[in-house]
Amino acid sequence: MRDLLAPAVRPVPLPPAAQAARRPGGRWPVRFLVAALLAQMACAMVTTAVRQTPTIDEPVYVGAAAEYVYEHRLRHNPEHPPLGKLLIGAGVILADPHVDRDFAGDQGRLGRHLLYESGNDPWRLMLRARLPVIALTLLFGLVVFHFTRELAGDIAGLAALALYCLSPDVIAHGSLATLDVPAAGFVLTSAWLAWRARRRPLPYVPLAGVALGAALATRMSTLPAVPVVMALAALPVAAAGRRAARAVAAAGVVALAAVAVVWAAYLVVDPRLRWAPEQHVPVVHGPRELLVRLIPFPEAYRDGMRLQFGLENRHWQGFLFGRVYDGSRWYYLPAALLVKTPLGMTALWAGGVVAVVVSRRLRSAAPYVLAAPVVLFAAALQGARDLGVRYVVFLPLFLAVAAGCVLALRRRWVTAGVAVLVAFVAVSSVRAYPFYLPYSNEAFGGPGRTREWLHDSNVDWGQDLGRLADRLRERYPGERVWLVYKGSGVPGFYGIKGADPRRVPVARVRGLVVVSDSAAAKATGRLAELIGASRPVDRVGYSITIYRR
Repeated sequence: MRDLLAPAVRPVPLPPAAQAARRPGGRWPVRFLVAALLAQMACAMVTTAVRQTPTIDEPVYVGAAAEYVYEHRLRHNPEHPPLGKLLIGAGVILADPHVDRDFAGDQGRLGRHLLYESGNDPWRLMLRARLPVIALTLLFGLVVFHFTRELAGDIAGLAALALYCLSPDVIAHGSLATLDVPAAGFVLTSAWLAWRARRRPLPYVPLAGVALGAALATRMSTLPAVPVVMALAALPVAAAGRRAARAVAAAGVVALAAVAVVWAAYLVVDPRLRWAPEQHVPVVHGPRELLVRLIPFPEAYRDGMRLQFGLENRHWQGFLFGRVYDGSRWYYLPAALLVKTPLGMTALWAGGVVAVVVSRRLRSAAPYVLAAPVVLFAAALQGARDLGVRYVVFLPLFLAVAAGCVLALRRRWVTAGVAVLVAFVAVSSVRAYPFYLPYSNEAFGGPGRTREWLHDSNVDWGQDLGRLADRLRERYPGERVWLVYKGSGVPGFYGIKGADPRRVPVARVRGLVVVSDSAAAKATGRLAELIGASRPVDRVGYSITIYRR
């Protein structure tokens, strides 16, 4: 194997800027700035995580994580592989919760039972569960910096890291106990390690496979990246026109390492691989079932794929630019990104893509920077669930690297332009603090107007139930409350006593009508009538509106 992976070509010389970055002089200022950017990001994520109540998906992951680490059984949430939840489980262990081993409900009830019905403190438990994801998000920032630094030098690396650390979407989802940012970060890491393998196939080809396996063991949506990373590992050998066996070996090592990581993740949960799904696994036909049968993963993974295909076949409603629609729209994600991405970041992303493709010095890196996000984005466009830009959260990671590479053009006006745009992004991001989840850029009115354009995890994911409790207690003590809350939190735990206004005649609804913005976006029938006959009097966290009727 060592012979097969031996360099088939001479080591690829680094660009002059990257060579300069490796010289001893001037490293301490760069290290200080890297530390400062990551510290700013850590502060933003931790202070955001402390105040947010559980979002819709988090209790499911936290409940499954507790089941994995305390009971060592694969039962709940098979539609997502276990690695990301095992990382969340490390935080759950820190909280030392009471776990009801006899609970037999579904995965949604499992999480609520752990958080609210087992004698645990949900604030403390959720913060601990989020900490491993926060730590991993910071580590991926180092990947962004080093990847860009190796392509275009220290200043480019700092610019890319700044864009990453200031991205509202990365901060928002990197501070939650969810799987989107971990999966995206592992894919980025695999592409970076494949780039490094051009010069040193050992150890970087196997490590690229390990990182790819970590992505596959976190979210199944990363499966389209498998042929991409395999091709990237084989690309330098194939381009040199040497023995085809070496190129095949490099791709094969990536695949074998990835498969091994997926199996290891399941074996860590249960070395006996007992599989007893709590939910019905749909039957899949045609090419999808063929793919499921051919993939060399545990049966639990394959059933998880069947569940994902089943979700894609369900009826979903979307909301875009104030209109509710059935099904999905191919342009939903591009439109949502237009709303949710800082304007300066959008400009730098576009410039970065052009620079990587056009620049002779960077052209060899283009497949490593752009191939994986292009393929993953194309796959995401085929999805049936128009529920948020979190499905393409890999873009702020990869395109930060591309944006930093603009500085490789070495034009004074380019450097000045990048500095101005990064500063614009910084102002936009800081102004959104601590409401990163409902962020929208200035062209669309900022976080206060995101609900007019988008819904669900783009703006209101159930994160502000605790803030609502504080607001009702401080400003509206003793008033009658009617509540339509879209989320996984339990209002009564936070002291909110609100009946559902949709369950009584409209004439009986008097007082405060509190509605989650995601519910209001798609309101019909009685709820739409109630909102239309009420006047808004307050907003909570840009995700909940309080009306008076």
